[in-house]
Amino acid sequence: MDINEHYRRVADSFGHIVAGVGDWTATTPCEQWDARALTTHVVDTHRRVLGRLPGNPPEPPVLAADADLAHAWAAVRTSLETALASDEATEVESFGGPAPFGRVVDTLLCADTLLHTWDLARASDQDDTLDLACVASAQSFLTPMGDMMRMPGGFGAAVTVADDASAQDRLVGFSGRNPAPSLT
Repeated sequence: MDINEHYRRVADSFGHIVAGVGDWTATTPCEQWDARALTTHVVDTHRRVLGRLPGNPPEPPVLAADADLAHAWAAVRTSLETALASDEATEVESFGGPAPFGRVVDTLLCADTLLHTWDLARASDQDDTLDLACVASAQSFLTPMGDMMRMPGGFGAAVTVADDASAQDRLVGFSGRNPAPSLT
């Protein structure tokens, strides 16, 4: 799937979950974040990725603690889609060195947003089913990194899943999250 379609699918899913959050203080699978902090992280990550493009502030101002997160998400998504349409090939600094902006969006940003879609869905008792093509893309990007992603602020230790686990459960387990059904 092309970069724009991949991002649209991930962003649509995250936006749908954001719209269904009823309690922004709900606990998420990310131990130190509630629903508000997790959503703020996704918005801020988008803003930091946009800040890698020439002419954008590299460190955008932090969202206010009482920000309307649905509005903040919609605004940053629109900005990202606009930038992707015009700046896809622009070289930006990435964690592995210079890379095309579109590749950073297609890999790092989509994988991060996809996993946090699952987290937010779990926190807000919504359907946590992820787009399987996006799951495959995230797994393909993340697997070669292995333990490099397992550091403070990154993934925890992988959670063992059954041999016959779904692709989504394998990705969730790889990322250090327990894919077992929620007990809430």
